[in-house]
Amino acid sequence: MVGDAVVRARLRAPDVTIDLDLEPTRVEGRRQQLERAIVNVLDNACKWSPAGAPVEVGLRDGTITVRDHGAGIDPEDLPHVFDRFYRAPAARSLPGSGLGLAIVHKVVDGHGGTVVLESALGGGTSASIRLPTAGGEYSPFGPADDGGPHDRRHEADTPVT
Repeated sequence: MVGDAVVRARLRAPDVTIDLDLEPTRVEGRRQQLERAIVNVLDNACKWSPAGAPVEVGLRDGTITVRDHGAGIDPEDLPHVFDRFYRAPAARSLPGSGLGLAIVHKVVDGHGGTVVLESALGGGTSASIRLPTAGGEYSPFGPADDGGPHDRRHEADTPVT
């Protein structure tokens, strides 16, 4: 899933190098929603990356990290980045609606995970999405038993790489 999200992000930002360090991991969740959340984080990282600087993507034990080497997030803006329609003053001249990170937060939270954005050591921003791995104690999804439209068997136990 992370690999598919990276393919989509590379199509949108062909001039940005995205470096991958992915460990095979499985999480329970809705693939399309999770992939959309990852693409949103990647799109932001690509948008803020200066020419020639890579976006670094990692996956370990259910934690997806995305790091850019851009200007970083102003500490005054950090508490608001997951608010719907919030656009930092530095972002107001760039494309976007202010919904991307709000969607990320809603999707990750709905899957029993956490998402954190912080300044990266040496500059830029680091985003961490932590999701419960498949087979763990927490599952936001009820039993899948009827094969109907709400049967989530096709969505659970999603490979993340």
